[in-house]
This record gives sequence, structure tokens and C-alpha cells, in this order.
Amino acid sequence: MVGGALGLCSVVLVGRAFDLQVVHNEFYRQQGEARFKRELPIPTSRGMITDRNGEPLAVSTPVESIWANPQELLKNPARIPELAKALGVPADYLARKVGQKAGKEFVYLKRRINPDEARRILALQIPGVASQREYRRFYPQGEAMAHVLGFTNVDDRGQEGLELAFEDWLRGTPGSKRVIRDRRGNIVESVDLVTPAEPGKDLTLTIDRRIQYLAHRELRSALLRTGASAGSVVVLDVASGEVLAMANLPSYNPNAGGGTNIDAHRNRAVTDVVEPGSTMKPLTVAAGLKAGVITPSTVFDLNPGYMALDRRYTIRDHRNYGLQTTTGIITKSSNLGAAKISAKLDDQFFYEFIRGFGYGQVPQSGFPGESPGLLPQPSKWFGTTKATMSYGYGLSATPLQIAVAYAALGNGGMLTRPTFVKGEERESRQVLDPAIANEVLHMMQTVTETGGTATQAAILGYHVAGKTGTARKFNSTGGYSRRYVSFFAGLVPVERPRFSMVVVVDDPDPGKGYFGGLVSAPVFKNVMEGALRLMDVAPDDIDTWLAAQAETEAKRIRANGGKPVKDGPVLPSAAPSIAGLPAPVMGGAP
Repeated sequence: MVGGALGLCSVVLVGRAFDLQVVHNEFYRQQGEARFKRELPIPTSRGMITDRNGEPLAVSTPVESIWANPQELLKNPARIPELAKALGVPADYLARKVGQKAGKEFVYLKRRINPDEARRILALQIPGVASQREYRRFYPQGEAMAHVLGFTNVDDRGQEGLELAFEDWLRGTPGSKRVIRDRRGNIVESVDLVTPAEPGKDLTLTIDRRIQYLAHRELRSALLRTGASAGSVVVLDVASGEVLAMANLPSYNPNAGGGTNIDAHRNRAVTDVVEPGSTMKPLTVAAGLKAGVITPSTVFDLNPGYMALDRRYTIRDHRNYGLQTTTGIITKSSNLGAAKISAKLDDQFFYEFIRGFGYGQVPQSGFPGESPGLLPQPSKWFGTTKATMSYGYGLSATPLQIAVAYAALGNGGMLTRPTFVKGEERESRQVLDPAIANEVLHMMQTVTETGGTATQAAILGYHVAGKTGTARKFNSTGGYSRRYVSFFAGLVPVERPRFSMVVVVDDPDPGKGYFGGLVSAPVFKNVMEGALRLMDVAPDDIDTWLAAQAETEAKRIRANGGKPVKDGPVLPSAAPSIAGLPAPVMGGAP
């Protein structure tokens, strides 16, 4: 009877085992797989961002992230201090972090670290600790390109700049695979590829990293020289509207994740507005020429150097310029002259003309956070509004908007939408007769010549058209303070403009000079000298170039006792060296 009972039990057990393992095995198989089989994501890299010449500006590098299964790790509390030391964190912090996730099976311990460091941590063979592949963004140009590119977060998603604007294009699609893990979390076998990973697409920008570096370097030098608090530089290709350089200070290191100074993250050239000051005067003159109320030779009486508009407001020039032609108004930067021209214009005509050059509208470059500036409608004007607008007060614009407007003057009156993406189709529209645009361009040329306000912007061998600007800043009471924004906007070469460039220096120390011709014009000169050489732009002022060469040769002969110098003439140049540019400080490289 006992033997029979035991035999019956054995038959029942064997039958039950057969039922569970062969007939109805799906439930337990699923339970087993739930403990050991996992579907893991396959990370994918973001697309590379390059400059117009194919040089990398943003690349993704493989890194490792250390994670743990808290349920496994907490079974071995004695090894937590050892793990904490390897991770470089306090032991009590790590124990608390893991303890808070005791009911979970996954927690990140340290993300995006060097693969060699990850291997050293895994070599400790601490139960429940493993790693997974991720990607980290690296920016070779560091802070010089920070405001244009932006940066990505810890999950490699764009947070600012073009990284954010083109997130969908750059991001790519992660894949997934099924694997079997052992009880320590190590992958024993790859079972199945569920979805293949698709890497992000590459993006080629219009930026030239060499010109960008020059702009960043010269802007930094200007801020140190003048004691200014901030500044922006924009360089456009006149014909295509392509942004060749856009630099801002203060800046930040995108390799460090953006840092904590949020104020330094702003791309001031696109988001911050300023009253454009005297950079508006060429547009006021162009409006007068288009309306037919003036000619380049029209004479204006600017005596005695000031003019009362009403009992509360008086327009003043820097000095009494007496009688001046329309060209002289630009050369000397006369506020009175600009106001007298605007008085001849119909309000609606003047408003539509300025708006046609892009003021009061978003530039549509594709950069996130673009500001449209402020251009009040005639219905909101009061007695002095039109007069002050004529020389750059009462309206506001970004440095990019000013650069676009000047590019239109240099492009025969054709306004082209700016772009950061090479090869992108651009919209253009005719906003000014080419003949008038050419007349204004040659008037602006006198600004950089003897007697003008920006002789420091002159470039040997090239005719330069430009305009200085010095705008007073608002104070806390709603009036104007004794603090300034210094401008220079210019085009070069005059005969066939290739570059439009705007320099804005915010709050220079008045004791060190604050006029645009002293503060901003030298930045234009130094950057454009380099850009003209880099782009092989032919000189349009050969006579001046030859005269300077002959003068230099004569000085060398005199210094040599009247004897010819064997190695021949050497053209003097104050241009910054392009060859062998030092690499910018980058930091934070994985």
C-alpha cells in the first residue's frame, strides 16, 4: 500500500511536470523571460553639423552610462562604498540614492562617461551594476560657436540654437533589440533585432568657421579695449543672404552643458533689440531719393547745429555742420539733416519704406526665438516720432535685421531672407531701385574716407561703405541715460559688395570712448580684412594699394641709405594673421 501510494504520487508529479513544461508551459516561460529577457534600446548618434567647407562644428562621440539594479545591489551593501569611490561620489549619497529606488530594477548611477572609466568600474564585478552605450555631443569650436549651435541635454536632445531648430533632422531614430541577461544584469545572449537604429542626418551650415573665429576674437578684443559689457557681430553674404558668421559675448562653453549663467545663452544678434541709431540714416536718405524729394546734391542748412521741434524736444548734432549736401549728411552723420529729410516724406510712405527693409518683421532665418523688433505704425506716432526715427530712435531692431537691410543696399535693392543652412532656397524681393541703392552706397563710402566718422574702418585696397551709430540707452525712469550702444554697419567692396557686416558693442566705458567710429569700426576692419583674403575677393581700389606699396618701398630705401632693397617691396598690412589661427579654448571634451 505504501509502495503503491508513492508510485501514484510519482505518476502525478511526473504528469504535472509534463503538463507545466510541455503542455501548458507558456505562463511560466513568460515569467522566466520577464526575469531574464529584456528589450533594450539601441542608441543612435545625432547627425554631424559642419561649416560651409565641411569642417565639423558638432559631432557625437560614443560614451557609456553606468546603471544598477537596486534590488541586486542592495543585497550586497558592503560593496556600496567601493562602488561610490569608483564613481567619485560620497558613499552615503549613493546608498541613499539606491535605497530610494529599492522597488525598481533600474537606476542611473553615472551618465555619459569615458568608456575606459566605465570598464574600470565594471571590472569591480559588483552585483547589479552594468553599463549601456550612449552618445555625447562635442563642439570643437567651443564658445566661439556656442550661440549659433546651442547645445544638447543629457539625453542628447537639442536645447538651444540650431541644435533645437533642427532637432527632428539631427536626432535620428533609436532602435531596439531583445537580449537575455543573467542575474547580475550582464547580457548573455542577443535574441532578436526588433528595430534597427537610424542615425541622424548631417547638417551643413553657411557659417565659415574661420570668419566666425575672427569675429569672435575681434569682438572679445573690442570688449576688453573699451570695457563694454556685451557685443554682437553678424556677417552676411550680400548676394545669397547666407550667414557667414554670428558671434556674441558674453558666451559659454557648450561642451560643459551650457553652464549656469543663463544670460550668456542668448544669441543677442537674433533675440536682443536695440535702437539702431545713426545706422538708420542711409535708409532715410534712400527713402527721400525714392520719393523724389531730394537728390544727392540737395543742400541743407544745418545752422546753428540744433533745431527745436517743440517746447520739450530739441534735435542736436555733434557740432554745427553748416551747409551740407545729402551726401554730407551721411558723411558727418547729421541728426538735423536726417530729420529735415523725413519732414519732406509722407508718414505712411516712410513707414512702408522702412518696413520693406525688414524692420518690424521676423527675419525668418529659422533660428529659434527671433525677434521682430519694433516699428510703430503712423497711427501711434506723436509730434517728434518721425523725426527721431529718421536717425534711429523710436524704433528697435536686432543686429541681424540691420545686417539684412544693409545687404539689400549692397545687392541692388534686393532684400534676401537670411539663412543658416547651405543650399537652402531663399526668398528675395526688390525693395529699392538699383540706381538709388548704388547712389546711397557711394554716399556711405565717404564715411570711411578722410573727413568721415569711421576712417578706422577703411581697408587698404578696397572701397568700404559704412555707417557709424551711437545710441543712448534707456534708464530706469523711461528717459535716456549717459550709457551707449556703439554701432558700425558696412559693406565691402563698394563696386561689387560681397559682405554685409554689423558690429554692436553694448555699454562701452565712456571714459575709453563710445562713438561707433572708435569702438566698433576697428572690429569691422580687422574681420573684413581676413574675410576678404579667405574668400579671395579682388580689390576694387588698386590705385591706393599701389600708392601704399610705393610709399613703403620708398621708406625702406631711405632706411637703407638710399640703396634699393634686394628683397623687393612689401605691402604693409595691419590685418590679423589667418594662417595658423590658434584653436579656441574648448574644454569639456569626452
